[in-house]
Amino acid sequence: MEERSQNKAKISSNSTKTTSEVSSSEWDFIEMSEQEEDLIYRMYGLVGDRWNLIAGRIPGRKAEEIERFWIMRHAHAFSAKTRSERKAN
Repeated sequence: MEERSQNKAKISSNSTKTTSEVSSSEWDFIEMSEQEEDLIYRMYGLVGDRWNLIAGRIPGRKAEEIERFWIMRHAHAFSAKTRSERKAN
């Protein structure tokens, strides 16, 4: 029981930290070679959005870069889906 209260204290002390978020409009476009793009699309089809696994197959790329590339490339798809869901409700 005492251990549980210590964990709560750790969580509450961590929640007071401020984080700075960067909006996607401030991102620089990430250039990928055709081979990298092809591999990202194929791996995404196999493992989904497990960016660490995909990054492990592309030397010199970080998971954050690949995720950002994916989001920027597919942003129009996400926004169109959201609009259609709003119209349905």
